[in-house]
Amino acid sequence: MQRGLWLSLGSDLATEIAGQAGFDWCLIDAEHGPFDPGTLRSQLIALAGTGTAPVIRVPINRDWVLKQVLDLGAQTVLVPMVDTEAEARAAVRACRYPPDGVRGFGAGVARAGAFGAYENYPSNANDEICVLVQAESRAALDNLDAICAMEGVDGVFIGPADLAADMGYRDDLNNPEVLAAIDAAIGTITASGKPAGIISFAPETRAHYADLGVTFLGMGSEAVELATALRSLAQER
Repeated sequence: MQRGLWLSLGSDLATEIAGQAGFDWCLIDAEHGPFDPGTLRSQLIALAGTGTAPVIRVPINRDWVLKQVLDLGAQTVLVPMVDTEAEARAAVRACRYPPDGVRGFGAGVARAGAFGAYENYPSNANDEICVLVQAESRAALDNLDAICAMEGVDGVFIGPADLAADMGYRDDLNNPEVLAAIDAAIGTITASGKPAGIISFAPETRAHYADLGVTFLGMGSEAVELATALRSLAQER
């Protein structure tokens, strides 16, 4: 199992600290954090050499968004709100050069191809890019077998908060019906042979998901950890 941290602040300094902390991966969240290519590039550079693998969650499943993020040098992307087999296919094709996909050629003048120094990038990229998709709705769970079976989908993350809201439990994230749906979804993903991922802010819940066989376990967010520590410090007497 690989443990990771969500990065929500858009700070290259916080990203470097997280990278040096010993996580297996850090997810740069461009869905609920800043989607600024310059900021994302700085965060990727901050993680380089730390031993912590970067993941970028894009804000939306669009080919031009994924193209930008890949050209910045991301090798692993997480695509949110993937509800159907067709949406999973679109995400994969956006990350593949023709004839396997629709990604535009531009890495030769971008960080991904080391600005032309990595001459074999176009030949190797289709085999080296890791595409993770996020299932976070009832529709996604209904279509989970087909999403997992999609060639080129390398893993599936569960989005517990959005799933709870879609199920009618926006203010009750730990409703037993939601938790049961998550457990079943993890079972479906792992049974397909694809890695499952999820984020949890509670140690006991993280232990439970680890027991279920989750491969990618999000341990929380640097924003939450910082805010919690500062609030605690401010209350010290």
